[in-house]
Amino acid sequence: MPRMSLPEYPSPGGGAPGRGTSRAARVGFILGGLAVLLIAFVILRGGDDSGDPSSSSSVQTTAAPQASTGVATQEAQSTGANGDRGAAETGSTSTSARPAPPTEPAPRLVRVVDGQPQGGIKTFSYKKGDQVLLTVESDTADEIHVHGYDLKRNVTAGGSVQFSFKATIEGRFEIELEDAGVQIAMLEVTPS
Repeated sequence: MPRMSLPEYPSPGGGAPGRGTSRAARVGFILGGLAVLLIAFVILRGGDDSGDPSSSSSVQTTAAPQASTGVATQEAQSTGANGDRGAAETGSTSTSARPAPPTEPAPRLVRVVDGQPQGGIKTFSYKKGDQVLLTVESDTADEIHVHGYDLKRNVTAGGSVQFSFKATIEGRFEIELEDAGVQIAMLEVTPS
């Protein structure tokens, strides 16, 4: 019995016979995939090359590549696997900048020389809810006491101690060498 062969018909997009998707659809998928990868890279990468995520150039770096991928993403959206409009998956083209992460304030420093605060008694002002970071370096051994918060730390001669706490109590509070009874600084917490 003779064998019959089935005729080959070209695919709907004019591509090679039996392939199913047109060349334009494949190009659209490739461009769309590249656009999604580029957007994912920019989002995951975050800040700029200087390592400072709060730099203003990071906003420009993030916004420019995303805006340029909008055309490729729109092309990918316009043609789906069967030549249907809107059938392809899309990527985000949002250009809004992410807020910079909160930074901790620099620690305030009190140096005690010969049992006295170097440069006189300084006032450290904070708003209620702020994080207080305080370092005391002393050439005499004593106990450092933050009044009002009742925080105490022993410092050795030539050593330093650190305090880190949330400013939850409003007012003005002495910071002193407890045993010597010498005020070395003033903590001021105002309403937020």
